Amino acid sequence: MAPRPLVEQVVDELTAWSPREFIAAFQRWHQGSVSLVHLNVLALLEATGPMSMGRLAEALDISVASITGVVDRMEARGLVERRRDSGDRRVILVHPGKGGRRLFEDIGKRRRKGLAALLTKLTDPELEGLLVGHRALRAARLAFARGAATTKLPDGATGRGRGR
Repeated sequence: MAPRPLVEQVVDELTAWSPREFIAAFQRWHQGSVSLVHLNVLALLEATGPMSMGRLAEALDISVASITGVVDRMEARGLVERRRDSGDRRVILVHPGKGGRRLFEDIGKRRRKGLAALLTKLTDPELEGLLVGHRALRAARLAFARGAATTKLPDGATGRGRGR
């Protein structure tokens, strides 16, 4: 089924950021305090929970030796911490550290401040329309995620808990 023209226009608007604009915004949000690799590690840990070095390396498509160096530097800065897995003491898991959690909080605060400044340029009717649209989009996203989580996969497993 082909997308409706209005759907295509909304997709165009929502994806209008170029990679250059995204990187520039990211650099403003974190003010150069962390590299993209470090942010990727922190985002993975935030999304999936603690990960072993091997799983982290695989997820980032880099060698275990490379991820070891990355995690060493991140641990020295308090962004992550290593802990033994309670189920298998031989396994070392990488957890977000206090510095990593604080970094996301700081980025969130800067992002909210910048977005608030941008939104002051809109009229009240524009803001109301934007709010209605975003609430509808969030509801659709949640409904979609619920449907995807219970969709049968080709191997007969459900989408829940896959990859853990």
